Amino acid sequence: MDTIHPRMTIPRYAAWLLLAAVIVVLDLWTKYLASASLELYRPVALTSWLNLTLAHNTGAAFSFLADGQGWQRWFFVIAATLISLVLLGWLWRLPLNARALPVALALLLGGAIGNLVDRIRLGYVVDFIDVHYAGWHWPAFNIADSAIVIGVILMLIESLLPPRGSVQR
Repeated sequence: MDTIHPRMTIPRYAAWLLLAAVIVVLDLWTKYLASASLELYRPVALTSWLNLTLAHNTGAAFSFLADGQGWQRWFFVIAATLISLVLLGWLWRLPLNARALPVALALLLGGAIGNLVDRIRLGYVVDFIDVHYAGWHWPAFNIADSAIVIGVILMLIESLLPPRGSVQR
């Protein structure tokens, strides 16, 4: 017999939205610092495997569609807006016994909005974290991208866990 779990409460929803807002603020603040302190595409070594390198990404992950003629800016703005609305609704409908999923959705929401602000304001996303090893560089990324990746990982973990309250046999 399935039990009905209570849904999200307004205070809990507000707490998850606050986490998303913290991600947005942290993301935009670090992008501001990177833009004000770094020269475009000039790496500043922090360690043997980490640089700060200011980059402007007009595409999506791994610069996908970056060579478009400008249409991709509005495509990504619309896509990120729709995704953010879906995440808001999904977060609201979560049962109270959800474990990692609310954190995951808040991280995804914060990351999506952080990059959305850049696209609307600048026409590109500011990236500045450059991880490398033996001459191989991972594409530059930012705090919003990191939040999105962590959110996806948490969603995968949540999907592998048995539902809370289920009986293991």
